[in-house]
Amino acid sequence: MADWRVKSLDSILATAEKKSLTRTLGAFQLTMLGIGGIIGTGIFVLTSEAAQLAGPAMLLSFVIAAVVCGLAALCYAELASMVPVSGSAYTYSYATFGEMMAWIVGWALVLEYAVAASAVAVGWSGYAVGVLKEFAGLEIPYALTAGPYAGGIINLPAVIIAMSVTALLVVGTKESATVNAVLVVVKVAALTAFIALALPAYEAEKFVPFMPLGPTSAISAAAIIFFAYVGFDAVSTAAEETKDPQRNIPIGLIGSLVICTAFYLLVGVGVIGSYGAQPVGMVDGAAPYPGSPELVAACKADLLQSVVCSNEALAHVLREIGHPGVGNLLGLAAGFALPSVILMMMFAQTRVFFVMSRDGLLPRALSKVHPKFKTPHIVTIITGTGVTVAAAFFPVGQLAAISNGGTLCAFLFVALAIMMLRVKQPDRPRSFRTPAVWVIAPMAAIGCIVLFSFLSTTAILFFFAWAAAGIVFYFAYGRSRSNVALGIDGVSELDPDIPPQGVPPLPGIHTPGGKDA
Repeated sequence: MADWRVKSLDSILATAEKKSLTRTLGAFQLTMLGIGGIIGTGIFVLTSEAAQLAGPAMLLSFVIAAVVCGLAALCYAELASMVPVSGSAYTYSYATFGEMMAWIVGWALVLEYAVAASAVAVGWSGYAVGVLKEFAGLEIPYALTAGPYAGGIINLPAVIIAMSVTALLVVGTKESATVNAVLVVVKVAALTAFIALALPAYEAEKFVPFMPLGPTSAISAAAIIFFAYVGFDAVSTAAEETKDPQRNIPIGLIGSLVICTAFYLLVGVGVIGSYGAQPVGMVDGAAPYPGSPELVAACKADLLQSVVCSNEALAHVLREIGHPGVGNLLGLAAGFALPSVILMMMFAQTRVFFVMSRDGLLPRALSKVHPKFKTPHIVTIITGTGVTVAAAFFPVGQLAAISNGGTLCAFLFVALAIMMLRVKQPDRPRSFRTPAVWVIAPMAAIGCIVLFSFLSTTAILFFFAWAAAGIVFYFAYGRSRSNVALGIDGVSELDPDIPPQGVPPLPGIHTPGGKDA
């Protein structure tokens, strides 16, 4: 198994203890971090895309996506409480499948977090533009609010918010989590107001036809709306900065998912029952795909101003059912609150890069911690730059679909990892044990594969192209420079307190101490 380079869990835990980030986060902050990541662009923006794909059946899409995420959350909870270190699915894969598969998972997490952060920045831009128009009478030129694909030049508001969040993350984790908690309260209040006003306007006939595009449409929409749940797993990437992680991480993971699922279903019923959510441009039982030029044309011809055609779906519904003032306030709340999602996504991405750099698979300079702010500032700035560029030029739908590919890959490996560890290390202490693991974990894996197969062709091809590029980088750089390849730990190869990595160093590789490995 040396070629697989499976890393010892004892080594992972000891290395993290020797070179770790400051533990400042408790159960409440973790739950807020999870809610902050989950409630965002998915419900505020992508509700319209789900309606175009499935109509009222998007309620089933929310349930399908929630079930898959719930199954994965149970797996995450056991692994995160058992291995409370940064890195999330990447770290778990390193200890079960070995270095190369861990690299692929870590590379996929770039799609999940960094690309998702870009998608949310674009979603925020739509609400910000609406807020400026409604409250300040300021209308930003279209060329500065959309990328070339959508007929613009650059999405300037998305650039500004991405750069601002990057600066906040450089300042410090505790400060970031505090700001996030405040923004979470704003988002929850906005959704509560929407539910309170939309549900009384419920009309049963608006649910007919329930599946205008057929039964499989709910699964297709679930593959997109899955993005609405991305974020709960980022709680596990904060493990090294969590107080009492064995207790607090499972609370943060499962608690945030349950709370958000309840909100999503109530909001979905409110949208459909009060205003309607039928697809536009239907011909012979088919409808244009979200984000396509055909849908843009159909929306221009839509005299009823369907929710499908709105960039600020929830605010649009409230305006149309007789609550324009509250609708504008909801748009304002979303404009203030969505940055918390960008913050969470970028927070998670920087921590994954941090631990990959600490393992030697990425340049070690990336794991340097700022002397004043005590944050991984270099990798934060690099991540922020990538997020900013993607948000500037690409539309939200494309970014969300691409992000889902990385997420589903990570979730799949988590489900596989928990089963392998139950077999190989059944006696290792587990403060949280996944119930009925031989049912939950296989169902989670199957669910991830099914949803991945329903992603758009573009998203699937992009994922495999990204994975191929990652493999090339791994063999060109990481394979010969990783700690496991060099036979060293993440801090000092002479430290007797660090257990062996699990495999011998590669022949012909020189350690930093000068001895031939």
